[in-house]
Amino acid sequence: MKGGKNLTTKKKTNKNNSNKTRKLEKDIQNMENNLARLQKISKEQEKEKKQEEKRKKQLEEKIETIRNDLKTQLLNQNKLGKQFDDMIEDYIYFVKLKEELQKDINLKGIRYESMTGNGYVIEKDNKSPEILLKVNSQMLKILQDLDLKTPDVGPGAGEEGDLL
Repeated sequence: MKGGKNLTTKKKTNKNNSNKTRKLEKDIQNMENNLARLQKISKEQEKEKKQEEKRKKQLEEKIETIRNDLKTQLLNQNKLGKQFDDMIEDYIYFVKLKEELQKDINLKGIRYESMTGNGYVIEKDNKSPEILLKVNSQMLKILQDLDLKTPDVGPGAGEEGDLL
């Protein structure tokens, strides 16, 4: 009888080892899959970071162009003084704010999903479009108060078009 027990024990031990081996192989495969996902996410985040840096650089160039154009218009009107520079900086602040609001609208859209405290998903209105309208109005008011025109920024800025 002792020989029979040993065979049964060896079979169970081999079966347990086989199960453990399969479980370890499955765990390794899951870890490799997770690592691959993390690497993909990391690459996507790096790409997004580069795009954001490029967007910020373009925004800074745009802002500098606007600032210079507004200052030139003020100089041409002989409007000198810190109060005018301060109003230009207010306008520049609104330019930056407008860009952030537009970015938010592009990401979320007009409506977005949000989680309530109870764990339910609800749809909410994005407030950015409302705020964007107010920011644009304030920007126009600053230009009007300074008796300035909207700066030309972008492709073809400052170029004269055909009169036809």
